[in-house]
Amino acid sequence: MRNLIAVVVALLVFTSTFGVGMVGGDGGVVAAQPECEFPTSATDANGEEITIDEEPERVVAMQPSDAQILWEIGAEENVVGMPVGQYTEYLEGHDQVEDISEGDGITVSTERVVDLEPDLVLASAVADDEQIEQLRDAGLTVYQTQEDASIDDVATSTETVGDLTGECEGAGETVDWMNDELGAIEESVEGEESPTVLYAMGDGFTAGEGTFIEDIIHTAGGENLGSEAGIEFYDQISEEVVIAEDPDWIVYPDNFEEPPVSEQVIESTTAGQEDRTVAVDAQRMNQPGPQVVYAIADLAETFHPDAYGATQDAGDMGADESEEEPADADEDQPGFGVAAALVALLIAGLLFLRGR
Repeated sequence: MRNLIAVVVALLVFTSTFGVGMVGGDGGVVAAQPECEFPTSATDANGEEITIDEEPERVVAMQPSDAQILWEIGAEENVVGMPVGQYTEYLEGHDQVEDISEGDGITVSTERVVDLEPDLVLASAVADDEQIEQLRDAGLTVYQTQEDASIDDVATSTETVGDLTGECEGAGETVDWMNDELGAIEESVEGEESPTVLYAMGDGFTAGEGTFIEDIIHTAGGENLGSEAGIEFYDQISEEVVIAEDPDWIVYPDNFEEPPVSEQVIESTTAGQEDRTVAVDAQRMNQPGPQVVYAIADLAETFHPDAYGATQDAGDMGADESEEEPADADEDQPGFGVAAALVALLIAGLLFLRGR
């Protein structure tokens, strides 16, 4: 949002109430990040309307994906509990948070959550409904997010978590970053031939139509074999079908040492014969959170190395050129926005904003 108002006093009132957009370094408009307001209400995936009167100081994340969102939007200091283990160890400071799991890093203990007396409990769509009811019966405020079936859903969940935790600005900045990165990736793979991709999850399971994983594959410039084979949601796929569909790539989470498929699949498919198998960061690929952007970038570079590399090189050249230009001292200040600019306007008697 960019606001040009002739009367400085009116502009001061507007910005103090709502905030205002800034002009980015490339001339584009960067959307203003709104401030959170409390009390706030929201309806969760179960149709339960919850109200939060004050910004929560104690937050529990019931699943690793909830924790990832909280870390990305800058709310990690308020997290008092989450599953601590292999699924959250990539989060800085994860070992300083109370483990609410049964010791396996994933199975949540109701008693441990209640004992922490959180102001807000965040539960992803995979949380146990009965456990959520137990937590609510204990007097806790629990918000369960919708099932994330796409990258857009991840962005929506991120914004919602920001609203509920008082981190609206951090959530907005995170979503803006996601959009910028994904836009560049989509531009790099546009027009490229899409390889067929099998996402091997182990025990014959793969991701099918309408899943979060499928959207990752599409955004990276591939075609999801599971969907092509008629798989819906997450289900098992037979070796015979995989061989018949003949994937160009086999992608698998890196918690496996090698692709979790049979020797027959390796020997009988293009992916196996041409050694087109790639492990991806399991937490970034499987957890519906903002860091999925990194998994998509890795896959785009794997599927389309020349096109992706060319786009990255062009971006680097643009950055180098901009670095050669003399920088204004104010531009070096992170967060230099409209409030500071208006002070300068008052001093100088100007009636317009200086873009940076």
